[in-house]
Amino acid sequence: MNRFFALRAVCAASLLLPASLALAQYTGPSARPVVTTAAAAAKAADDTQVILEGTLIRQISSDTYEFRDTTGSITAEIDAEDFPRKVGADTRVRLHGEVDRDLRSVEIDVKRIEIL
Repeated sequence: MNRFFALRAVCAASLLLPASLALAQYTGPSARPVVTTAAAAAKAADDTQVILEGTLIRQISSDTYEFRDTTGSITAEIDAEDFPRKVGADTRVRLHGEVDRDLRSVEIDVKRIEIL
């Protein structure tokens, strides 16, 4: 009798397996375009991926900075633990993140920062 229930459980699991595979998500490089300038990021839609190269010219608040590249400037939110080391106004950096747009402002939510 226990074998019957075990066999039934295996059959039921095999029927559910294709459904669980349908929920899998791709985790490789994005097919979406990535914005690479501050000017383009300021016009981009919410959650657009960005990779920006330039400098952090000033700190606005504890985790908010003004980022500038050759096309302009934009606000960047960077958590303290994401800084790899001290960064000055003349240090070139590469920011990886996404556009965070609301009704009044646009900023970059930085996920990773690299020193160039």
